[in-house]
Amino acid sequence: MSGGADIRAYEGRSTTVTFEAGRCLHAAECVHGLPEVFDTARRPWIQPDGAAADRVAEVVRRCPSGALRYRLADGGTESPNRPTHITRNAIGQLTVRGELSVDTAEGTRAETRAILCACGRSGRQPYCDHSGPCGE
Repeated sequence: MSGGADIRAYEGRSTTVTFEAGRCLHAAECVHGLPEVFDTARRPWIQPDGAAADRVAEVVRRCPSGALRYRLADGGTESPNRPTHITRNAIGQLTVRGELSVDTAEGTRAETRAILCACGRSGRQPYCDHSGPCGE
């Protein structure tokens, strides 16, 4: 990853949603799954109080890249899938879900979801950023 992680937090009464823009691959699972919370035409574009905490958490878990995460007011966070599951899609990206330890330029990160670069051309290694053939 170059330039460090740009992570923004959107706090609600029962849920805080964080968004790491550089990891977003625009799968749109969030905006299609819960438009009352995720609306790119509104500012702020994430409003966690727009739905029940369990629904927000469910939709955040659909984000394949891991750009979205959540933390509940009671301290609850996403539990990783077990066993860890890795798939390669038709364009070569590696989609990983589970208990992950990902080595980045900034250090090791604990993750539950990620789309990893398989072509070696991403500017955000090891994450895919759509800049090489595996993200086209």
